Amino acid sequence: MPVGSENAPEDFALHRLSWPDFDELARAAGGARTVRQFRRAERSRRLLLLRGLVDVVAKVPDQCEPLPSPEDAWEILARVQARAPRVLDRILAHPYTGSWVGYTTRLFHHQTTGVCPLWVHVGHVHALAAAAAIHAGLPFRTSVPVWDGGAILPTIGMARLPADEPFSVADVHSDGERVQVRSGSTCVRLPNDRSAEAPGWWPLRHVSVRTRGQSFSVHLDDIDPYRGLHEPVLPQRLSTDEVDTWRALITDAWRLITEHLPEMAPALRAGLESLVPRPAVPFRMPSASTGEAFGSAIVSRPVDGFELAAMLVHEFQHIRLGGLLHFIRLREKDPRLRFHTPWRDDPRPLAGVLQGVYAFFGVTMFWRALAQRGSDRRAAFEFAYWRAGTWDTLQALRDDPALTTAGHRFVEGIAAELGPWQDEPVPADLAEQAVALIADHRAGWRIRHVRPDPDTVRAVSEAWLAGRQRLAGVRVADGRTPTPVSDGSWSQARLDLVRLSFVESADSASWSAVPDATPADLAYARGQLTEAARGYRTELDADPGRPASWTGLGLALSGLGAQAPARALLTCPELVRAVHRRIRTSAANAVAPDELADWIGRFLP
Repeated sequence: MPVGSENAPEDFALHRLSWPDFDELARAAGGARTVRQFRRAERSRRLLLLRGLVDVVAKVPDQCEPLPSPEDAWEILARVQARAPRVLDRILAHPYTGSWVGYTTRLFHHQTTGVCPLWVHVGHVHALAAAAAIHAGLPFRTSVPVWDGGAILPTIGMARLPADEPFSVADVHSDGERVQVRSGSTCVRLPNDRSAEAPGWWPLRHVSVRTRGQSFSVHLDDIDPYRGLHEPVLPQRLSTDEVDTWRALITDAWRLITEHLPEMAPALRAGLESLVPRPAVPFRMPSASTGEAFGSAIVSRPVDGFELAAMLVHEFQHIRLGGLLHFIRLREKDPRLRFHTPWRDDPRPLAGVLQGVYAFFGVTMFWRALAQRGSDRRAAFEFAYWRAGTWDTLQALRDDPALTTAGHRFVEGIAAELGPWQDEPVPADLAEQAVALIADHRAGWRIRHVRPDPDTVRAVSEAWLAGRQRLAGVRVADGRTPTPVSDGSWSQARLDLVRLSFVESADSASWSAVPDATPADLAYARGQLTEAARGYRTELDADPGRPASWTGLGLALSGLGAQAPARALLTCPELVRAVHRRIRTSAANAVAPDELADWIGRFLP
């Protein structure tokens, strides 16, 4: 599976990945050596993109003004390469060098502006060159772009200057030791210890921890403009207290990873070098990464080290897969939004599903390791939930014709590892709860994104109104293409409440703070199923279209043993709701949702 040609010149080093290494990656194995292979390939890819960008921009000098030609930056980088080649490697390996060069190349070729004027994005190459020269101790003089008063020196920090206008230029000068950033009459002198705060100077934060003999170092980047997922963003500087909070969380998370996933720790240490901190989102754990910013993850502040450890494993899986995808294609282009996943509320394309399966395979692995080494019910539930949800999604993916031969091999490698976990012992109540909540999410996805066949809706409605005991010739189609346009909103309250039950008692104030939680949801989470069913009926009386009330009723009835209505509400809720809507407009008397579901459920296979 080489990149390049067997007939390449001898002075070219080909980037190769063996099939055994490929298969190890599919099993979420593979150590730091494979990650370093990805890093070397990323270096070559970024250097090629950088040279290509410099070449095309140099041909249109007006795209650079008021900054110098990118050729000037290239000359500085060439000097760095001659004196300190490892410094150039460091600059090229910086995650946001990758996101910048990809973003700017696309802007230039499409001749669009982006968040900033094009010259600001193109001019970032001068900031990279300046940072490289500073690391190498070279004397130099150059100009860099300034956005809202911030002049970034990637991997080092940001000079803060007066901002009379959104975009301007600053001069950067060094004699090889002392560095100055000047704009007009303002001069920021970088301290000798560039990791220290100084007037007008924000250093790049760094966190280093060590547990069980394994160290982990990561940047806490709140300043680089290209740290965002899709577009550049302004700094969001953390306070000292916030940095201390993150340091404690990272310490706890690294301890958990080295203790429970020691075989993954060396690879993660080699592959994750930068975290982009985001504010906490109550009851959510949003995180993100992009293949262009290899080595970086955007992470919202979690509640505890357990959540952060799971997020780090999750994003590291994305990082590894992103590196692999620069070696080999696992799928053909297929933008159709057609898959359900338990980690997203909208229909997903094949590319997103493949990424999600691999990431949550890692999350499942983490919680499995914790569940195996103790009696932690939280870990056991998370293991049961993610193994079921990831396995279900993987089953929908395995035979997809849009996967390449390598893609099928990769997916089967995941399945070989994940499949046996489905039978591993978990407390029965937790396993049942996990499966029920996966079914809840799938039903909620169907009722919002699958439109039932109008002929079927009409036939079922007429049969009900006629008082028939059979649905002769009527089939409930299960394979209808979903639509991205949602018919109603969704609530994650039941899952949030169940998760909360492992850390707080049911009468705590946090339960009432769960977004969109209703009294029926609270009853369901407490195991009061009769009360929950009654509550969901009341909700549907008030709002017959609410998706979470329909599926909640199905969950409660399933727990009470009412299999026929539960089957209808959890396997084809879109049909039940559509028939209910039609009947309400035709019948003189209201129809009870569970009675209709019971009638439809008796005719389902």
